[in-house]
Amino acid sequence: MRIVGNNPQLSRQTQATASGAITGGKPVIVNTDGTVTQIAATSISQQFGSDVLFNGSNESSYITNVYDSNSNKVVTLYINQDGSNDGTANVGTIDTSDNSISYGTAAEYTTNFGYYNSSTFDSNSNRVVQVYADNGNSNYGTAAVGTVSGTDISFGTPVVFESASIAHYTTTVFDTNSNKVVIIYPDGGNGSRGTAIVGTVSGTSISFGSAATFDTGSTAWLGATFDSNSNKVVISYRDGNNSYYGTAIVGTVSSTSISFGTAVVFNSATTEKQSAAFDSNGNKVVLCYQDQGNSNKGTAIVGTVSGTSISFGSEAIFEEGETEEIAAVFDTSTNKIVVAFIDRDDNNGAGKVNVGTVSGTSISFGTAITFESAYATNSGRGIALAYDVNANRSVVSWKDSANSDRGTTAVYQAASTSTNLTASTSEAFIGFAEDTVATGQPVTVNTKGAIDENQSSLTPAQQYFVQIDGTLGTSADDPSVVAGTAVTATKLIVKG
Repeated sequence: MRIVGNNPQLSRQTQATASGAITGGKPVIVNTDGTVTQIAATSISQQFGSDVLFNGSNESSYITNVYDSNSNKVVTLYINQDGSNDGTANVGTIDTSDNSISYGTAAEYTTNFGYYNSSTFDSNSNRVVQVYADNGNSNYGTAAVGTVSGTDISFGTPVVFESASIAHYTTTVFDTNSNKVVIIYPDGGNGSRGTAIVGTVSGTSISFGSAATFDTGSTAWLGATFDSNSNKVVISYRDGNNSYYGTAIVGTVSSTSISFGTAVVFNSATTEKQSAAFDSNGNKVVLCYQDQGNSNKGTAIVGTVSGTSISFGSEAIFEEGETEEIAAVFDTSTNKIVVAFIDRDDNNGAGKVNVGTVSGTSISFGTAITFESAYATNSGRGIALAYDVNANRSVVSWKDSANSDRGTTAVYQAASTSTNLTASTSEAFIGFAEDTVATGQPVTVNTKGAIDENQSSLTPAQQYFVQIDGTLGTSADDPSVVAGTAVTATKLIVKG
């Protein structure tokens, strides 16, 4: 790259080689090799990869997915209904080039029918924790610790955490502040009261503190997430003590115990099929559920934790049809909430995904995309969802009734926009191309102090900013890059 000319305008120009095609009047950044590249963005539409069977030709039920951030794998756990009904797990690896997933060799976490299950990943011990009702042991609440190695997983000896039937679905979260696993469940030995217990993973085993009751009524359809901003566990549930209203409560883990604040109603109607996710971008909790007070529509609401309480904004609909089997995660690459569900009004049970954007205390949704147009059954917890932070993809697994109830998985990529103007490259902005050139050709760049005459529809005396897609705007984008000040509708003094 070299400076050209002696007059004031020419001295504020530089010549470089174009890396990629460049259009005259477009902003450019300089690369480490001295070439320049036009600032631009690329949009990717939401899409699914091809379906993959995670359990061969066998029927599967009670499916959960969990992301192992140590191995960068997604573990799918399920009941293998091949006659043995063993609790089974398989490790999946995502290929981002075609949004496919491949599985390793399945391993059992129990030789019994383990249902009403849930799972989480303990990032302190780098272990998967599977929680289930052990049908071979009076449906006692039981946990097994799994270790992923390559494409395989192995489990330690299961541990009973509740010597009574866990009457309905559990939910399990990992508290990254205390490095503890928190299991939330209805205690069937105590009137299905809402109960939580704190677990500590050591090696391939897990030990527990004392169980704590958060609701004295019959609870069901539990959802939970960990709010890493407030360092609290947030639980949502159907409250049998209060007309089955949707209710939330905030829990604080201390050592091996958990205490709770005051319960808050977020939906004054029967509320089922609940799932919760934490938006780490906006530091908000998002609850997703079936609202039986509104024709069973798929509904979401945004919660804000303060101390030991939580407050809520307004509800938003993500599915107008009767909605079942809801699962939600947060996509950290797009800062969106991804919700997978069954739409019973579409072919009696089409599997779909919708994406929500949180703004303040509200959430808005786009148009749902279908991953199973036939019948993604709701029998035996038929929808599972996990987000792979490494691959920036969500993994949906389901019991496919259109294919003999076989366990099936598909990789979902949310719509996104990528750009070469980032926080790390923003300082590399040097000005605007004078000419339109092909890749490998020399290009003259108007740099700081030069007048770029290749613009249009500018407002004189107005400051302009470079947007991430290479256009100009009157407000700063993220990152904020000042382009210059307009002197006429077509001329811009470059400020670079």
